[in-house]
Amino acid sequence: MLKLEKIFKSYKTPEGELPILFDLNLDVNAGEFISIMGPSGSGKSTFLGIAAGLDKPDKGRVYIDGEEITSKQEDQIGKIRSEKIGFIFQNFQLIKNLNAIENVGLPLLISGKYKDKEIKERAGELLKKVSLEARIHHLPSQLSGGEEQRVAIARAFINNPKLLFADEPTGNLDSRNGDLIMNMLLDLNKSMGSTLIIVTHDPAVADYSSRIMEMRDGVLSEKMKKLEIKEKVSKPSKSVTSKKKK
Repeated sequence: MLKLEKIFKSYKTPEGELPILFDLNLDVNAGEFISIMGPSGSGKSTFLGIAAGLDKPDKGRVYIDGEEITSKQEDQIGKIRSEKIGFIFQNFQLIKNLNAIENVGLPLLISGKYKDKEIKERAGELLKKVSLEARIHHLPSQLSGGEEQRVAIARAFINNPKLLFADEPTGNLDSRNGDLIMNMLLDLNKSMGSTLIIVTHDPAVADYSSRIMEMRDGVLSEKMKKLEIKEKVSKPSKSVTSKKKK
């Protein structure tokens, strides 16, 4: 569903070129849920922008659903994003003068492919999935932080994305609401089959995923999950087992 090949990225600064990503490679299967961890400044946000087609690498290629996007024009990439990609931003980015159901339905309205009735029905269904059916006419200023995040999640799923990116989806929430949001993402991921990629600083959030990647100084590597570590430690070796049998 997502493939990055030999990605290099740097930015120009008054002091010269600032390298961000080095020879980054990643394969993500359809329906997979992975987390990207790493300290601030390690290149996580740059990775997200390139993987979602919001930015272009200096070198390397990005494939989404088998289609190479790095050589495409912005309008072509925009079409792919609107049809296949969902994005959950850390600061929600809801439109202040639109209520919940209008915010959720906005991507379909922009596409121009759906009638108002269809948009409202689809948005209403998703708000019900995130337990906000009683808040559909509330403005963002009338919602709590957790409710705003649920609206943002519903909006990200409105176009049935094959690939969903989330940038610190629980970063502004307390632990209770954070757990609630993660469980909702898991439910939506399973019920809709979307591939989910989350950038997070929180190990507890990363533990929800099936695979954890770590970004350090622009280099991406796979981390071993706690469960796998426990299994390796607790599993007796053949030599120990054979001694017991004797």
